[in-house]
Amino acid sequence: MDETLIATVLASAVRLATPLVLCALAGLFSERSGVVDIGLEGKMLFAAFAAGAMGAFTGSTTLALLAAMLVGVLLSSLHGLACVSYPGDQVVSGVALNIIAAGLTVVLGIAWFAQGGQTPPLSVDVRVQAHWQWLVAAVQPLPWLGPVLGQSLLGHNLLVYCAYALVPVAWYVLYRTRFGLRLRAVGENPQMVDAAGVSVQRLRYAALAINGLLCGLAGSYLVLAQSANFSPHMTAGRGFMALAALIFGRWKPWGALGACLLFGLLDAIAMRLQGVDIPGVGAVPVQAIQALPYVMTVVLLAGFVGRAVAPAALGKPYLKNR
Repeated sequence: MDETLIATVLASAVRLATPLVLCALAGLFSERSGVVDIGLEGKMLFAAFAAGAMGAFTGSTTLALLAAMLVGVLLSSLHGLACVSYPGDQVVSGVALNIIAAGLTVVLGIAWFAQGGQTPPLSVDVRVQAHWQWLVAAVQPLPWLGPVLGQSLLGHNLLVYCAYALVPVAWYVLYRTRFGLRLRAVGENPQMVDAAGVSVQRLRYAALAINGLLCGLAGSYLVLAQSANFSPHMTAGRGFMALAALIFGRWKPWGALGACLLFGLLDAIAMRLQGVDIPGVGAVPVQAIQALPYVMTVVLLAGFVGRAVAPAALGKPYLKNR
């Protein structure tokens, strides 16, 4: 197989998996603390709008990133108010966030920019650019390994490297720190944590704050790195795919990373297959190709979700007896 084709597909897979990795890590912290987060999709979508709007208004990459993360934290706090401070249904709260984000981003986009819910295209100065192009050029002459290594692993933007660097950081925080031990304990047995004198609410709000920051990064990546502006419903189910990757990865950082890369690879292959004639079959409809990653997500979950063991207290509200 042509090494250029392999390099192109792998590079696309790495880029397409980036928002999934960030969103899956966000769900990891939330659900390890016992809070179901169906609202990953809505938080990522609203964060993408915040990044696009702030970038269009100010022309600042930093402010766009900060706005996206702030919106993510605010929405996570709203979810926490309903499900941590009060015994609200966590699934219903997450679905409500998705509905609010899907509608309000369009309404605000029309009111502020009058472009059908879209934000104006961001300038090159605002968007996050690829780094280390000189390193890509340096390894390019190497036979076979050069194109594959150079295009698939090198020359991406900082948000891509940040997303993958956060995976070992998340693993270390969850499995090698006191905060991570307590967070996992809250997701398994909040009564025991409460009896030890540690605030269950405080730990869950801390997990939701981290969740919001990561959702903000995932949303900002869509606007600042992958697309040139915000468009309605641009997340296209990525939040649900990230949640599926989290379940497929057994609520563990490395497992979630592997699932995200698999979904990213499927998405990259689907993009390459559009318009290609398959011998004996002919041209496959574009709609069927575009649906491939989502169909595979459902298939993988259908065959795996019964074997995945969720945190014992996941989805169960806990209010301290007074």
